[in-house]
Amino acid sequence: MRRTRRTRRFFAAAALALTALTTFTGAAVADDDDDSAEKAPTEAGTSFRTATAIEQDQKATASASTGDYLYWSFPADQGERPTVRATVELPGAQARHGAQTWRIDVYDGLRRRQSCMYGMQARAVAADAGRVGLACTLRTVRAWSEPWANDPLPGTYYVRLTVTGLADADLGLPVSTSIEANSKDMGGATAVDGSLSAPLVPGTAGTTDDHDWSSGWWTSRWLWTALGAVLAALAAIGGHTLTRGSGRPPRVPPTM
Repeated sequence: MRRTRRTRRFFAAAALALTALTTFTGAAVADDDDDSAEKAPTEAGTSFRTATAIEQDQKATASASTGDYLYWSFPADQGERPTVRATVELPGAQARHGAQTWRIDVYDGLRRRQSCMYGMQARAVAADAGRVGLACTLRTVRAWSEPWANDPLPGTYYVRLTVTGLADADLGLPVSTSIEANSKDMGGATAVDGSLSAPLVPGTAGTTDDHDWSSGWWTSRWLWTALGAVLAALAAIGGHTLTRGSGRPPRVPPTM
């Protein structure tokens, strides 16, 4: 009976430790919703220097003329895989003179164009189409990279939206655009040893400052390492408890 009670206490302690650590993991990686509550911008910049800063999960809008270059910027941290989505509401078909091709490009803080893992980065639409949707999913942002590499690094990212093919008569027609950037947390499995001394955040107008979205040295690998250590310790204590016996000397039958 005593061994059974010890076993139950051991598994109860293990379950409690697992629950506490996984709860702490969720709290540590949860996104801060305060920024998303802010009002999203309703305009876009016309160059890298004047790019309109947005936060992730904000849906920014802007009115523009066909042929304009529209720029936004957003922050991305290590371990995130950003996806940028853009929608363009086109003028009425009766006002247009042919098909159009729209495109989005994403650049890092050094203004290096980043390739898309997947997504419709450029799309041609017929003359009677009412809208066009575009998307670009980047590679996972790394905490550190070789200077010569083109890996995505923590910092500011720029989005450029423009039309790349259309009839000359359609230049200047009004359009409405919307854009949103969000990320999937890829977890500690993508973490690397090393970090930047500072995120790639140029000190230019319209960019997001270096604030607490940059997590620095922290990754979820620390939590899972701690969880493994706790479970290993509990397993050792449980094994010792189950194998040492009750601790009482054996009963000796009385002699006659």
